[in-house]
Amino acid sequence: MYLNCHSYYSLRFGTFSETDLLDLAEANAMEVVALTDINNTSACLNFVRHAKKRNIKPVIGIDFRTGAQQHFVGLAKNNQGFKALNAFLSQHSEQKLQLPDVAPPLANVFIIYPFENVLQLNKKTFADHEFIGVSITDLRKLRFSTLKQQQHKIVLLQPVTVRDKKDFNAHRLLRAIDNNTLLSKLEKTEECNPLDTMWSLDELNIAVAEFPFILKNTKALLDQCEIEFGFDDQRDSQNQKLYTDSFENDCILLEQLCRDGLPKRYANPSPKVHARLKTELDTIKSMQFVSFFLINHDIVSYAKSQGYFHVGRGSGANSIVAYIIGITDVDPIELDLYFERFINPFRASPPDFDIDFSWKDRDDVTAYIFRRFKHTALLATYNTFKYRAVVRELGKVFGLPKEDIDKLSKNSYTASSLDDISKLVLKYGKLIEGFPNHLSVHSAGILILEHPVHCYSATDLPPKGFPTVQFDMNIAEDVGVFKFDILGQRGLAKIKEALEIIAENRPELPPIDITNVAAFKKDPKINNLLKSGGAIGAYYVESPAMRGLMQQLQTQDYLGLVAASSIIRPGVSGSGMKDEFIKRHRMPEKRKEAHPILYNIMPETYGVMVYQEDVLKVANQFADLTLGEADVLRRGMSGKYRSLKEFEAVEEKFIANCRKKGYADDLIFEVWNQIKSFAGYAFAKGHSASYAVESYQSLYLKCYFPLEFMTAVLNNGGGFYSAEHYFHEARQQGATICLPCVNTSDHPNRLIDTSIYLGLGYLKNLEAYTIKRLLTERQLHGPFKSLDDFIDRIVISIEQLTILIRSNAFRFTNIPKVELLWKAIFKLNAKGKDTIQSKLFKTEHKQFTLPKLDNNWIENAYDEMELIGFPLCNYFDLVSEAMQDDVLASQMHLFVNKTILIYGNLVTTRFNKTSQGKLMRLSTFVDKNGDYFDAVHFTNVVHQFPINGLGIYACYGKISDRFGFYSMSVVWSKKLAILQDPRNS
Repeated sequence: MYLNCHSYYSLRFGTFSETDLLDLAEANAMEVVALTDINNTSACLNFVRHAKKRNIKPVIGIDFRTGAQQHFVGLAKNNQGFKALNAFLSQHSEQKLQLPDVAPPLANVFIIYPFENVLQLNKKTFADHEFIGVSITDLRKLRFSTLKQQQHKIVLLQPVTVRDKKDFNAHRLLRAIDNNTLLSKLEKTEECNPLDTMWSLDELNIAVAEFPFILKNTKALLDQCEIEFGFDDQRDSQNQKLYTDSFENDCILLEQLCRDGLPKRYANPSPKVHARLKTELDTIKSMQFVSFFLINHDIVSYAKSQGYFHVGRGSGANSIVAYIIGITDVDPIELDLYFERFINPFRASPPDFDIDFSWKDRDDVTAYIFRRFKHTALLATYNTFKYRAVVRELGKVFGLPKEDIDKLSKNSYTASSLDDISKLVLKYGKLIEGFPNHLSVHSAGILILEHPVHCYSATDLPPKGFPTVQFDMNIAEDVGVFKFDILGQRGLAKIKEALEIIAENRPELPPIDITNVAAFKKDPKINNLLKSGGAIGAYYVESPAMRGLMQQLQTQDYLGLVAASSIIRPGVSGSGMKDEFIKRHRMPEKRKEAHPILYNIMPETYGVMVYQEDVLKVANQFADLTLGEADVLRRGMSGKYRSLKEFEAVEEKFIANCRKKGYADDLIFEVWNQIKSFAGYAFAKGHSASYAVESYQSLYLKCYFPLEFMTAVLNNGGGFYSAEHYFHEARQQGATICLPCVNTSDHPNRLIDTSIYLGLGYLKNLEAYTIKRLLTERQLHGPFKSLDDFIDRIVISIEQLTILIRSNAFRFTNIPKVELLWKAIFKLNAKGKDTIQSKLFKTEHKQFTLPKLDNNWIENAYDEMELIGFPLCNYFDLVSEAMQDDVLASQMHLFVNKTILIYGNLVTTRFNKTSQGKLMRLSTFVDKNGDYFDAVHFTNVVHQFPINGLGIYACYGKISDRFGFYSMSVVWSKKLAILQDPRNS
């Protein structure tokens, strides 16, 4: 009997989830209920799915409103009606159109106008699909209205927005947040009615006793509505089913692509290659995934035609078909990749293809996909209210002072010190926490569908400019909509730009084949960068933890890098198996400690579970689970199980089967806990291998073209470290770092011979328009001859010119910058005025005689810190305290288990948790020679000796040796003072 129910996807209005709505319907014995969220269809598919499980008939529609003002409610008679509603809402949402007061005719849609709106519109006639909706509070007015003569058109439009007083209070708070107003100033028109609740059938009958036709009409309307989507076992893939005009031609095309690509990947294919290829093709055809492969191939082919680099990863990287036709660059034969991880007869969804492009190229690839395929949209994700944020919002709504809000949001209070308002903030903060706040765009997901997008959802048009559905990936998969993952990353941009810099600066060299990864893998110089920790700047392998791990493992080949990139993940580390793997890798005698069955299953990793495939292998071969059950286990460990009961049943079978095979409980639960602790974080082996391919490409460039590579790294947003540190690394590789120059610098950094000129874009507060004018003028009319020449040619304010002068960008004039500053002030009159157009004729500049004005290197260092964020001099030169005799990082191996002092320039620091959940800090420094060392502040000293920002620290601690990787356990540390700016003394 309810035609107008809201979930909390009526954003900042509704107060409970779509499944809570079904709980409410069950409690009130409702056999049918309609979900009509406000200008939103996010919950519709999940509502339909769960309603049918509870034997409640679902009806879906949309409550069309402007703010809180309701225009009308649209109910879908069927799937075509849902499509029409979605298209209508999307048109208004995407084009920012006002919703009309009267709905246009929409096929297979019922329109219900609220009673008050009908009165205001003075609407007298109603089409077959139009109705008048009265709420319980409207009934007293109906008695005296001429509309009661329209008996056959009147239905019950009782909104369901809240369940009780607590919900109503939460609703008012959400409305105040939405309106950015104090709760006390919230207009009543912005709220729902406190009676907008679900009444029982008996209560409804009593309420409408005077108008018995109302419930009859309402039931008749609901009886005509029927919505169908296939879910769970009944779902059918909704992705584009055909790439060509028929399934047969799709199969022929995929086979042809494999025939054409096979010689390029395997010069002399072995019987194993042919057998694997046939098995995969047969499985792909039988499971109707042919178009999925062809669409991914199409996307990658377009990218290649534009000269874009890509990396294909995900479980699809385990596929020889994907390798042969160029979606991935990982050879599954070389790596013995587990076919069943990629695809198996029990898997309902297609394999995952995560295709990475440069962050500069991704938008064009996305635009191509929208041009190329007919029914396309981006996938949504929900931004929810986080606890700290919602407490801040509620604090403002209640009018609390900022100090009180800060205390509440940071949990820095005692319960006894809280007043009643603060207690309300915390109470409702907990209630609202986790509610959807607004829709956003999924970081990678694109939908390519068989039917129009509006069959499933309304769409929005976010700033990216591509239509975006209103549901997330979990709902998408439930209904058979499987996303294509198109990601942007900076690592590929670094590789591409490094190659461009090499081609421009060193034209005498032949073109570099960056795809020749097979040669890179065998290059001892490149592999030495891995085992020596020299991978700074290289994608995915440059972090302190990764470099330390590779030094412990002495990683010096591709397979070793693949393993390292997986065991660094939290799960393997957390289970203790990372340390066990290192021991067994470095000390062959330790391999005897592995259980023989596990060692036999995973000989390459010495009986240690490292990859997601290992979960499948162990479950299948150790516990005799079927591959389907094993995949349920793997997905469940990743938090992706569809049914908790199904997962628990597999867990029970795992244990029961192991006991039946005679394994001791100690062994069973040791293996089970290993699976449980890491499977949710581990990579598929093919995924790790894909990253390793890109890492080798970066390492090749770092090894043979370090300055070009480091320039490209800096120009593409760096990576794990700060820009300052990448400049340090470039300096270690032989570069001279130069401040910006108006005649030499570009917007990004520029490499000339062995000098890297900082880009003008590094100068804080230098406006983009200033840089654009400067570069355009220089390109059109040549370098600037003097400060006067610059002022004549560039429209610029004194503030902007001051930034350039203080950064020494006019050093080609050989005039001290202090003198240039005074001249600039005199010439521009220091009024902060700048003309809007350049001068038609050059005016003669007055010349001023100034006393000798000098500045020293300390002043320059402070200018650099202010203008670019760091000084170009050595931080050690700025230290004002006397330093004691210390040890260098290269000497740490001589002091194992001894306490020593090292002075270090902080590179990076982060907090971490011990296995007991206590706080610790991990920091990386460089010593006086520029060499790295790592230091750990354990729980006993982490608060006593804090790290307070960048600078030089005296680090005193005990040196430990972990398989040749040396680090310090800090006993005490202290930040050293630096020289003061003489201008402030």
